[in-house]
Amino acid sequence: MEKAMSPSVTKLAPAVVIMVGALGLGGCATKGYVRDQIAPLNQRMDALEAKLHDTDATAKQALSEAQAAGQAAQNNGQRLDQLNARVDGIEQRMRENENRRKRPRN
Repeated sequence: MEKAMSPSVTKLAPAVVIMVGALGLGGCATKGYVRDQIAPLNQRMDALEAKLHDTDATAKQALSEAQAAGQAAQNNGQRLDQLNARVDGIEQRMRENENRRKRPRN
């Protein structure tokens, strides 16, 4: 024996089919729509990447200059040490000469 559908289910079935179809179709986006929505984000990302590249280049240049300055400072320190040694030697010879002059001759 066949069971008959209730009248409420019969009225509700087309509405459910229409709703499911609308939800299914409404969720699909075209490639063009997605491209249009993502384009501003891509532009911002490109700009940020360019700024990052510039910042990286500036940082590398600053590091290079700092290393060169550090090397120059080290060289200058070595040169000062050499000059100090020479000045110490000259001062010692001057003291020795002064001590010779101050001694009475026999």
